[in-house]
Amino acid sequence: MSRLIVLSTIISLFAAALPASAKSPTVIIKVEQGETEPKLVGDVPFHGKRPTVDVALLLDTSNSMDGLINQAKSQLWTIVQQFAKAKKHGKTPVLRVALFEYGNLGLPASEGYIRQVVPLTDDLDKLSESLFALRTNGGDEYCGQVIDRAVKSLDWSTEPNGYKAIFIAGNEPFTQGPVDYQDACKLSIERGIVVNTIHCGNSGEGRQGHWADGAKLAEGESFNIDQDRAVVQIRCPQDEIIIKLNTELNKTYLWYGAESERRFYYRNQVVQDSNAASLGRSVMAARGAVKASGGYSNRGRDLVDSFREDDALLTKVKVEELPEPMQRMSSSERKEYVEQHAGKRADIQRQIAAHSVEREAYLAKEKQRLADESGQATLGDAVVGAVQKQLAASGFDQVDAVK
Repeated sequence: MSRLIVLSTIISLFAAALPASAKSPTVIIKVEQGETEPKLVGDVPFHGKRPTVDVALLLDTSNSMDGLINQAKSQLWTIVQQFAKAKKHGKTPVLRVALFEYGNLGLPASEGYIRQVVPLTDDLDKLSESLFALRTNGGDEYCGQVIDRAVKSLDWSTEPNGYKAIFIAGNEPFTQGPVDYQDACKLSIERGIVVNTIHCGNSGEGRQGHWADGAKLAEGESFNIDQDRAVVQIRCPQDEIIIKLNTELNKTYLWYGAESERRFYYRNQVVQDSNAASLGRSVMAARGAVKASGGYSNRGRDLVDSFREDDALLTKVKVEELPEPMQRMSSSERKEYVEQHAGKRADIQRQIAAHSVEREAYLAKEKQRLADESGQATLGDAVVGAVQKQLAASGFDQVDAVK
């Protein structure tokens, strides 16, 4: 039997044993006559300039879920940090996050008490704004239907080696509603989207309510959390300096677009800083660390982030859509102005990144010390645990430094 046939058979058997979410694009192994080593011919690791990460958060906003929403607000930036530290072949992924709420009586019954709050977006400030606007109101919780809606309605990435995942959190049985959760979860994994389930309550109730079964069907992780547990805020020596540097970082943003859009982008960044700070200095420091990373980008809104990927951008933006100081400048002055702000931002980001590495080390020690006292997991614990495991399985590397 030829070496090519043997190799092809082995790889076919190996690939068949893998779960759908772990399979790579088709790769053909060739051994040319006279060669001693096989060559890989086929799809490259990813087709775009950067790998992709798409995540949909599906949160129960019925009456009993105030604690869950508070955990989501408190731990958003800690969760995002996990993606900010991930790289594939040296490239930071393009992160997009969507948000759905379900089980809220304030939503139309005809829609299954479900609302897409935010589509898949890289605007993390918009996501934060929407989280802080959520309000709970008792209702029927249809897990299968909200998963089905997320799978079918979002513009999920078609990148062959990207990471696509749903995280659904709630407390009622997974079996409620007109859409069978088994069908929804099977459809999700068929489209390469892992479903992770987070039951708010004890493990016995979660198993009886089929939360673990939903995750198993879609090759995800299943967790049980205490949604009413207060998130422990660990103050780190580095928090203060990161928060101060974040203030300087904000000064490097050059928002563009219609005047009303520029005002909104500026105001919303400041408001989300304030929202994070209202939850504690550690939350604000975590947000500052994310803003200094590749996981936080304002392409299409900020000239510095946008110019980095399109150096002809300044010739495309209308004069009246530029920041006011730039509207009176010459073409060369505008380019120099953007480059100056880019240089300042890079310097501040490097400083924040260095302090963030020290902060992560301090946090790890403190979390270990407090582990025996921490009790049941929170939303952030569950998401971070699943993300670390699944990113590694998808070929991403976790790095210590936030760059």
